[in-house]
Formats: sequence, structure tokens, C-alpha cells
Amino acid sequence: MEDVLALYEKPLLEKEPVVCMDEKPVVLHADVRPSRPMRPGRVARRDCEYQRRGTANAFCGVEPKAGRHFTRVTPNRSAPQFADYLLEIVAAYPEADTIHLVMDNLSSHRRKALVDRYGERIGGLLWDRFTVHYTPKHGSWLNQAEIEISLFSRGCLGLRRIPSLRDLSREAQAWSRKMNRDHVVINWKFTREKARQKFGYKRNKSRLSQTLVAYIGRCCIHSRAMVLGFVRSQSYGFRKELSSFMHLARSGSPNWFGTVFCSPKSIC
Repeated sequence: MEDVLALYEKPLLEKEPVVCMDEKPVVLHADVRPSRPMRPGRVARRDCEYQRRGTANAFCGVEPKAGRHFTRVTPNRSAPQFADYLLEIVAAYPEADTIHLVMDNLSSHRRKALVDRYGERIGGLLWDRFTVHYTPKHGSWLNQAEIEISLFSRGCLGLRRIPSLRDLSREAQAWSRKMNRDHVVINWKFTREKARQKFGYKRNKSRLSQTLVAYIGRCCIHSRAMVLGFVRSQSYGFRKELSSFMHLARSGSPNWFGTVFCSPKSIC
């Protein structure tokens, strides 16, 4: 949680934009009978019956502090559609050193989606353009894309009945152009300090145990098999500490840990 909140507290940087994204399912409806338009002394009327025309998906992305909005309508939220959406975001920041991407833990939100779509070389290069920050499980409210979805639902969808994917795409593009023209920003106020007060915990100042320090030393001089044997001989507490450490080492921006010799799933 603090990783995402710390990212939100950073100032706006052109070289390191912060983009939050999420998906919204949309149900398509069509009127069975023509509605009656508004006229003097009478509000617009429509029949209560409607015809269901299937579903669609809307990718909602936003750079909160810059007021840049990325809305894309697709037939579904499959991995190829996700890969195409990330390509659109990469194209919007050609001069950025890295793009901080905040998203949830959906199964398609992985490097594999880009590799399967564009191949190992191109897909890997596209994925490397991002520094990914996953929200915790049951913590998707930390993603500012949830606010973007609310804005999209109220400002674009409303209570209207949209009958087709083409109509939905046209409406979403018009709404996105207006939001970008007006530079609508999101003023996020939930900081790490407020999180500690709200949830009653203190800043984590724990230090690495001597066993973990010894593990790091073995990674530098021994083979993978010897390192795995050392890890499996340790207590469950150490293996749990190692899992947390590996997660932090992989998600941290400075790659100071070097090559990871074994994954947390293989040792815990």
C-alpha cells in the first residue's frame, strides 16, 4: 500500500509520468420503442422496455496530476486488448524514461500479455517501458483509475441506453477529448501519514536479519542448487521474510539486488 501512496506523493515529472488504469464492463441496451423527445411543458419520455445487446469493456486510464485521460472501448478485456491499450499509453509518452503504471492484480495484467501479442522482443521492450505498481489484494480503492471510472460512468454513460459498440466508442472518444481539453485532474489526499493514522500502524523500520544477509552472500558466490538447499534448511519465518524481501527487491526502482536466483513461490 505504501508503495502506491509514496508514488502518489511524488511531484509531477515529465520523464516519469504516473498512469493509473482499470477496466469497466458496460452493458449495451437498445430501445424497443422510440422515445418521445422533450417539448415545452413535458419532459422527455422513454419506454421501460429495452433490448439487451450484449456487453463491452472500457479501459479507463488517467495521469491524475497532469489531467491526461486514456479511454478505449473494446469488445472485452482479454489479454490482447490489454496489450493494445498499453501500446497506446507507451505511444503517448515517447520522451519518458519510465512510465509508472498502477493497476490491480488481474491475470491479464502481466508481461505475458504483451509477449503473446507482439513477440518476445517487441513485447519485452514495451513491458520494460513501465514500472508496474500493483495495488494490494482487496485494495483496488488505492487505484485512482477507480475515480476515473466514476467520472466516466457519470459524465459519459449516465442513464442513457447505448445500443452498440460503435456508439459507445464514439461517445467515449468524445468524452475523453473533452476531459483532455479541460485538463481535469484528480486531487488525491490520502497520504502515507493518513494511512498510518487510519489503520493504526507505524512506519516499517525493520532491518534485515543476519540469516537473510547470509543468504544474500551465498547468492553472490554459490550455485543455485546450493542456495536453494540453504533456504529450505531454514525456518518458515526466514522463508516468509525472504519472500517479502524478494518482492521489495523486484518492485523497487533501483535494481541494486541484481539477478534473482529463486522466486518466493519456489521456496515458501
